[in-house]
Amino acid sequence: MKMRHFFLAALFGAALAGCATPPSPYGNFIPGAAEAQHRKIAADTVTQLLAVYPPASTRFDLQHVTPDVFGGALVEALRTRGYALHEFQPAPAALVTTSAPGLPLRYVLDQTADARLVRVTLLVGHQSLTRAYLAQNGSMMPAGAWVRKE
Repeated sequence: MKMRHFFLAALFGAALAGCATPPSPYGNFIPGAAEAQHRKIAADTVTQLLAVYPPASTRFDLQHVTPDVFGGALVEALRTRGYALHEFQPAPAALVTTSAPGLPLRYVLDQTADARLVRVTLLVGHQSLTRAYLAQNGSMMPAGAWVRKE
């Protein structure tokens, strides 16, 4: 009988471990930044996407949740500028049906240890777009040009 209890406990533990998901390596990693700064970076990001991916023929599939201010502003700006956008749905793949997949879209918003430089990186399919910003006097100023890696 003890062996049966041990087996059930081990099975239950394995099932619980399977439910735990590691934190996503994508998203916003800047704690406590001003909403206006996030919105400015999101608007600049969409302006760059317009130059590379035409909205009338591009659909993006977000690959992670966007609960932060930057993510919300990015989603709003993409839709406003005419992009088709499929937001991430944490559901089994069998339940999600779409006509044709779009370009996978992920983002990382992070900063240096001294919080003077902020970097946004968009991963679109197998390409990336990156730009750094300088935090100065409560504002974000571009610290360089966009870099595109194919």
